[in-house]
Amino acid sequence: MSQLKLPVRTIIFDFDYTLVDSARGTIDGVNFAFEKMGLPIASDDAVRRTIGLSLPDILTALAGDAYTKHVDEFTRLFLQRADETMVALAEFYAGVPQTVKALRGLGIQLAIVSQKTRRYIQPILEKENLLEPFEVIVGGGDATYKPDPEGLLLAVAQTGSVPANCLYVGDSVTDAETARRADIAFIAVLSGVTPRSAFEDYDIYEILEDVSGLLDLEFLINSQTRSSNAK
Repeated sequence: MSQLKLPVRTIIFDFDYTLVDSARGTIDGVNFAFEKMGLPIASDDAVRRTIGLSLPDILTALAGDAYTKHVDEFTRLFLQRADETMVALAEFYAGVPQTVKALRGLGIQLAIVSQKTRRYIQPILEKENLLEPFEVIVGGGDATYKPDPEGLLLAVAQTGSVPANCLYVGDSVTDAETARRADIAFIAVLSGVTPRSAFEDYDIYEILEDVSGLLDLEFLINSQTRSSNAK
């Protein structure tokens, strides 16, 4: 298990299925592109299972490897539709705004590392006045796609922290593997489509129902309080 050094200085979040439910916008974008490409419409459940993947991986997961050569067309059409609907259809999970503000109140730096591009992450955060609390956002295209740890380590560097003082919070085994490769402690949340059992092969500090559970973690809250009192 990655060695976590208290107090936690930085918490880095995945975005989709961790802070925000973007399923409606993703389903809409995928099927807009598929219709234009003459592909069969994908079921809602099938698309939901691909959220968190890169757009090339979403295409091959839903249409098969034979469509790899059509990635550019799919990406163009998906983004065309997403520019119209993604922000409006995204919904924060209950308790996320309050949790984000409470963590900042404890003096913890916040960041995001996601496959979703900043062109959508930033305006979605602005919907709940949550852009300012996140000091760093590393989105799709800013670094190699997860589970490569490049984006996660970039976020650590940009916050001026070190891996031992960071937590990464995400909903998928891809997130867990990314944290493992970066040697950063990982907390799993079950707000997405990944079941608890899927995390059995990973060393995980905690498994929470959703991010609001962070505020119930004594090791996190107490260490911040002691650190603040010592200053």
